[in-house]
Amino acid sequence: MITRRLQYELAGRAVGPLLLTIERWQKKLKRRQPRREGPFGPPLESTQKLKELMSLHYLQGRYADGAVPVAWITSGFPVEMLRPFGFHVVYPENHGALCGARRMIPEFAEVAEKEGYSHDLCSYARGDIGSVLSGKTPVGRLPKPDMLGCCTNICQTVLYWYRSLAKYFDVPLVLIDTPYVYGESQPHHIDYVRDQLDELTVTASKITGKPANSETLHETLQLAREAAELWAACLATGKNRPSPWTGFDGFIHMAPVVAMRGTEECNAYYRMLLDELNDRIARGIGGIRNERYRLLWDNLPIWYKIRELSSTFAEAGCNFVCTTYTNVWADPAKDLDPAAPVASMARAYSNILLNRDLNNRMRIFREMVRDYQIDGVVLHSDRSCKPYSVGQIDLKRLITEELGVRTLLIEADHADPRAFSEEQVETRLQAFIEGFT
Repeated sequence: MITRRLQYELAGRAVGPLLLTIERWQKKLKRRQPRREGPFGPPLESTQKLKELMSLHYLQGRYADGAVPVAWITSGFPVEMLRPFGFHVVYPENHGALCGARRMIPEFAEVAEKEGYSHDLCSYARGDIGSVLSGKTPVGRLPKPDMLGCCTNICQTVLYWYRSLAKYFDVPLVLIDTPYVYGESQPHHIDYVRDQLDELTVTASKITGKPANSETLHETLQLAREAAELWAACLATGKNRPSPWTGFDGFIHMAPVVAMRGTEECNAYYRMLLDELNDRIARGIGGIRNERYRLLWDNLPIWYKIRELSSTFAEAGCNFVCTTYTNVWADPAKDLDPAAPVASMARAYSNILLNRDLNNRMRIFREMVRDYQIDGVVLHSDRSCKPYSVGQIDLKRLITEELGVRTLLIEADHADPRAFSEEQVETRLQAFIEGFT
């Protein structure tokens, strides 16, 4: 136990930073060739820090089990409740996005499918289960969990997915069930979720052997709220013409607010990113070189096609200046209250985008189209994320008729390229882009 804890601390505080420093210097020595001009503006300098931050997070995680308590949780789980107990937190969805971007999901999904998991399941779930069963991962090693945390505010699939993981690892599964919100959250709904959060505290205390610490929870919630506010400020820079970055950049740079919110490292990163974005605004530097049309992306990204899609639109002068998905991680800022941590978390995590009705979705579209001066909306009908995709045909009609904005619906999968039709998507994209000229 002592040796393992020493390895964990050294990986995070000494060995990991040293290795990343050496790697950074090696890249600087190689980066003397002139950069070929393309449709994009200069790359964000913060990207290197992002890579280092997330690499260190995963590197330290290799030594977490046996050193500190480990929790695997869904992206919409109230992680702030776990930080005071010293958990090292793993997000299988975040890991799934990484696997998707590196085109490893088909290999992992096939392992899960051979074990009887349906091809119709979410590709994150199949990829994650396949990664666990095969023992393979692009991050070297994921630590064995001491508990699993699942919140139903994003979908019901996560419950069955995490049940499978809990059975495989033989560890407790903590469920936070959030009633679907029609209109506004009702007081009895918030009380119901708050009671579950109180039970989560008891369970976390039993697993770690540590008592609850209200002072540390208060500090953690302050950090989480600040992270959401900083991330919201970063996203809001896209309202400028030209936008200093792209919505596809946002998909990449959202990793810390998902996986590390509630930590000072997360907030320090977003302060740096925000400074860089504001500096680019002051100097008139855009995410793409010739921003003529401003677009909005709905739903998860197509991880294995981010670069290609971004290039296709950028070459036509089209920039995705905002996305509904990245905005999800900015929304909690208005609800989180360090003075009433549990009750405010119950409200914040109940009001997640996917846990609310289509009228709320349409309200968000109205605000984004107005505030970001949107010319067109691309809706990704995601085969794997059915809760996000349901209602998109109605939303497409309303956006066109009510807001007078051109729309495009494309069908794909956020992580599994086997569900992507190159010809069909390309034809629809070209027709959509040509409509602007």
